[in-house]
Amino acid sequence: MSIPNLENCKKRKRWPKLYDFNTFFEPDCPINLRGPFRDNMRLFLQQCAEPEDYKVEGMSIWCTLLVIESKNFVVPLYTIEEDVKESVRPFCDLCRCNGWSHNSVSKRKYHMIIPVDSEWSQKLEDGVCDLQTHLLHGLIHCNGFGHLLCINGREGGSKHLCGREIMDLWDRICASLRTRKITVEDVSKKRSMDLRLLYGIAYGHPWFGRWGYKFCHGSFGVTEPIYFRAIEILSTMELEKIIQDFSDTSLSKSIKQIIHYYKDLSPTQLITFKDLLRFMLAIRSCPCVRKKQSMTATTTSKPPINIVLRRKPLIKEKCMKYRNFSSLVGTMDSRWPTRRLQYAAEVIVDALKAKKEDKRGQEGMTRQDVRDAARMHIGDTGLLDYVLKSMNNVVVGKYVVQRAVNPKTRILEYSIEEFGDGIIPVKSEPESETVPAQPLLPGADVNADVVFVYENVLFNYPESELVEVATQAILDSKHFVKEWPFRVENDQMLSFICQVMPTWNDLEAKFHRKAPPGEIIVLPLHASVLELKQEAESALRDTYCMLERFVVIEIEHMENLDDKDLLCKFVESGAEIFVKGYGMDINSQLRYEGGSDNWKVRCECGACDDDGERMVECDICEVWQHTRCNGIDDADTVPQLFICSGCCDSLLPGKTETHQRFESSDDLLMIPPAIGYGAEAAEPFYQASMRFDNDALVDMS
Repeated sequence: MSIPNLENCKKRKRWPKLYDFNTFFEPDCPINLRGPFRDNMRLFLQQCAEPEDYKVEGMSIWCTLLVIESKNFVVPLYTIEEDVKESVRPFCDLCRCNGWSHNSVSKRKYHMIIPVDSEWSQKLEDGVCDLQTHLLHGLIHCNGFGHLLCINGREGGSKHLCGREIMDLWDRICASLRTRKITVEDVSKKRSMDLRLLYGIAYGHPWFGRWGYKFCHGSFGVTEPIYFRAIEILSTMELEKIIQDFSDTSLSKSIKQIIHYYKDLSPTQLITFKDLLRFMLAIRSCPCVRKKQSMTATTTSKPPINIVLRRKPLIKEKCMKYRNFSSLVGTMDSRWPTRRLQYAAEVIVDALKAKKEDKRGQEGMTRQDVRDAARMHIGDTGLLDYVLKSMNNVVVGKYVVQRAVNPKTRILEYSIEEFGDGIIPVKSEPESETVPAQPLLPGADVNADVVFVYENVLFNYPESELVEVATQAILDSKHFVKEWPFRVENDQMLSFICQVMPTWNDLEAKFHRKAPPGEIIVLPLHASVLELKQEAESALRDTYCMLERFVVIEIEHMENLDDKDLLCKFVESGAEIFVKGYGMDINSQLRYEGGSDNWKVRCECGACDDDGERMVECDICEVWQHTRCNGIDDADTVPQLFICSGCCDSLLPGKTETHQRFESSDDLLMIPPAIGYGAEAAEPFYQASMRFDNDALVDMS
């Protein structure tokens, strides 16, 4: 369908169906939907959408035209129906990563898409469901559970719609169609800032929290109590204490000026970091602020603020002599004997030498590459990690081991250089990060001030691991969910949650997962027991693949009732009922949304299920763990042979469990972050956070 503008629509003889963008799917507009989602979606497509005369990847398409008269344009909302049995992706990775692996596979998925502005007049093409450029893309299973895949407003390339307008529309669609739960992975950014972190501190919830989305689950073992404790820690930091802690840094003057400027500007007292961020975000669109920005911009020629890279402190250039590793070993507080440390260092040097000889001009090796090569000779990964973190500007034999960031790949690499005559040269360490330019005068650009405060207070706070850990906990909380609770709204209808009760044969088939959610059914007020059986059977068959031939034979607690008996005399509307029957295809491949794989997750961070983060499988115990928790950078390839620390311990008698220890903040920069928030890691986090009060930020190190 060619999408016309509003003027062209008015000239047509046959006026197409147009719906107001800003009121579409408000209560009873354009239609009144009172049934379960599967029925509401069918009714919506019949009455509010026009079928397209083509398909994408064999899937049928409908289009609904939404008009914004004030802007004189029409927005296409496409609905694509995906038949799971015909799909190349019958399972749902999003369900698996949000804890819904146990949900039964639904027979249909509905993709609701608003393409990017430039594609409004073009036909959809194959692969449309894989694009991340859509202004809106939501996926809803026919049982009412779904996922918001992307929202892209002006920051994402739209010329006409902002993110808030699109999100308002999506929320009305979900509410009117009576979806049950919708998840979203919040990776939204604005001016390089993660909004889940910025809004979490300023408002106590993510940007999506405006529409009722709440914490679903965290990655790397983050739990809901840890998430909210992290928000509390960062939001209650006192501004005067922040100024004091930055007093000995190069950012002291800028931090102090910005905080004092906005404290003086605010009509109310600003005490905490939350107060500051909330006030700055509130005045960004203030006309008086924009006027002041333009006036200030003409009086200064200073360049805009440079954003400081995360986790990288400002290190001034200084001279340092290389250290002999054999001497350095004596100063290490290590549980490994000196000979083991020395041997590990020699193995690492041999690996670097082999790399240098193989590819001249590309001698550098990433930490993971060095680790993999050394593991051919040393199975103790804890020992290798411990030695690698100290291998910078150290001499082993007649070689000096160096570590630096590759300017092309931006990845930390190890390399070696040979020197002669026993002379140890003096080498200046390169700056790990360029000192940021000082910001413009406070208030000249509120957005730049927000970025400056966000980057430096959260990622460059002087000597406080607590701030770092709390920040990472919020960043590791990306999955949020909104639920529309089941409730009875129509007194003239009966509504139930219908759950299948497995038979003995089904139990013999090892139902090892928790029960999937029940299905909503709606009946007339004077429906009989027989009608309940028929409607339950029809709903289950229509919704789930493995129940396509399911036959309901009886309902729990109604075994003694006659089929003609009226339900309203024996059960209240809104109750959960359990049906018994036969015909469940327990051998179906399309049984669980998480697939039929019996994989296991057990990571040192505390994660026991797939959380959507990158993982690696141990080749011995076949248990999956996070690559980050095992020191493997996202930019590095997973080793062909991986053995977890637990299996390494069992293979080497007498070994105790390996723990990484960080003696300084510099050590945290050497080893890729492996911060977990499981049972073991959460305890010190809580202990440290409990020591945090309004007088001081407690440093965990």
